[in-house]
Amino acid sequence: MQELGSVIITLEEYLFRSSTRASAAELQKLIADDFIEVGAAGNRFGKSEVLSRLPSEDAPEITADNYEVRRLSDECVQLLYQATLKKRGDTDPSYSRRCSIWVMNSGSWQMCYHQGTPCQPF
Repeated sequence: MQELGSVIITLEEYLFRSSTRASAAELQKLIADDFIEVGAAGNRFGKSEVLSRLPSEDAPEITADNYEVRRLSDECVQLLYQATLKKRGDTDPSYSRRCSIWVMNSGSWQMCYHQGTPCQPF
């Protein structure tokens, strides 16, 4: 389980990188076709919105810790963590508790769900 947890955390953190977020090809590989995200404002969107928005977005600086990996089945893993986001030009970072669900699709891990809930600084 520890090895699987490291793989999932590495994939999650790979999605934090501005170079990954700017690459539609990388996002296509890492995001499942049936992906759902519930954003901080409560909006729900899917993979097509991610592919159209992220590559042109000015990526924030994201740091995360306090990871908790939960195996839901042989091919499904939940990742819980807390994140600090700093957008370019903002003086104060924002804080959130995050949840991602990763599934094994055709031999590769893909994110099928993500939610970030704003919270007080930690």
